[in-house]
Amino acid sequence: MAVFQSLAEKLGSAFKKFRSKGKLTEADVKAGMREVKLALLEADVNYKVVKDFVKTVTERAVGAEVLESLMAEQQIIKIVNEELTSLMGGTVEKLTIAPKPPTVIMMVGLQGAGKTTHAAKIAGYFKKQGKRPLLVACDVYRPAAITQLQTVGAQLDIPVFTLGDKESPVKISKEALKFAEKNGNDMVFIDTAGRLQIDEKLMGELEDIRNEVDPTEVLLVVDAMTGQVAVEVADAFNKQVGITGVVLTKVDGDTRGGAALSVKYITGKPIKFVGTGEKLDTIEPFHPDRMASRILGMGDMLTLIEKAEQAFDEKKAAELEKKLMESSFTLDDYLEQFAQIRNMGSLDELAGMIPGVKPGQLADAKVDEKALAQTEAIIRSMTMKERRRPEILNYSRKVRIAKGSGTSVEAVNRLLKQFDQVNKMMKQLSSGKFGKKGRFNLPF
Repeated sequence: MAVFQSLAEKLGSAFKKFRSKGKLTEADVKAGMREVKLALLEADVNYKVVKDFVKTVTERAVGAEVLESLMAEQQIIKIVNEELTSLMGGTVEKLTIAPKPPTVIMMVGLQGAGKTTHAAKIAGYFKKQGKRPLLVACDVYRPAAITQLQTVGAQLDIPVFTLGDKESPVKISKEALKFAEKNGNDMVFIDTAGRLQIDEKLMGELEDIRNEVDPTEVLLVVDAMTGQVAVEVADAFNKQVGITGVVLTKVDGDTRGGAALSVKYITGKPIKFVGTGEKLDTIEPFHPDRMASRILGMGDMLTLIEKAEQAFDEKKAAELEKKLMESSFTLDDYLEQFAQIRNMGSLDELAGMIPGVKPGQLADAKVDEKALAQTEAIIRSMTMKERRRPEILNYSRKVRIAKGSGTSVEAVNRLLKQFDQVNKMMKQLSSGKFGKKGRFNLPF
């Protein structure tokens, strides 16, 4: 995640202080921890958080005997990893589901943090798990707020309850619960109004809604790019309204990461979700241990695997396996595999999850949309027979396909050569030549 790129680089530089040390002395630890302290402060982490964090790590490192199997640098990284994980909450905090439906989630926060979009994102996340969410439009002040919620709701095929902008938010939420119970919606997401800054009227209205609907969760949506300001906002909302968790948005942005590392310590409330992009499916449960690993350049293979699984269609995988076994893999299948990889996201985001690859190292390495569009255009310019039997493509056919796709015969030949190479490799894999057979996606 770009949110921790600068911090990861600075911590990496600080850890070099411990290289070639057989045993850590107190002076060694303090020298290295001074740089860790500066890295955290530059990342906009709250000063009190930094002070206590550095003190804890220093005490552990000075008092610890270096394990025989670990070098001094590795020992420090191990301690920092454990303390970062603890700082961000220790374990993943799942959304509480009410024993008797509906589960009511009240979304609160300042204007512009992404409340409306993230209410829809989280609703969509639970819809994929078999829930029947309902979105509730309680922002009756911001122009087009209701329309925005209806738009994202329609994109996710999630119903939106609204009484327009003339009724009070308290009445709208109350009526929405009745609607949910009547229509079998087991999760209700209340999109409340925000302000450009915290004020009495805003907090009073939120308290009234909370007292009326008794929500299962009150989730505060904060913008990660605002750093310590996000932590101050979280603290204020928690004291005045009482939040149960935080949704951190824009963690894919070029920011320093202070909010993620400070909010749990300051408010005592966990980060429950992080928004990782603009699309409506870019929402993830927050895993403190995985995030700590990514900050330290240790990767996040579990999230990478989960992303692959989300992009991976079991039914299509079974069909693909059968085609490979029968040697009937076509250019249409080839095109579909490209689309699945594109659905996983940018290579930079995925690279940050691979151990040893620094965040931002592949910032310019993205799935080439232009090349993908060209591949799609070439394949779609073929007849069904040509897609199934590319060996029949003679020069005149290739000229026709090139004209139809706006490309060249050279581009058509290049695609056919790539397809042939992948097809040969897949046949070897399906025959078990490279090991145990099993389901797979194409490795490109």
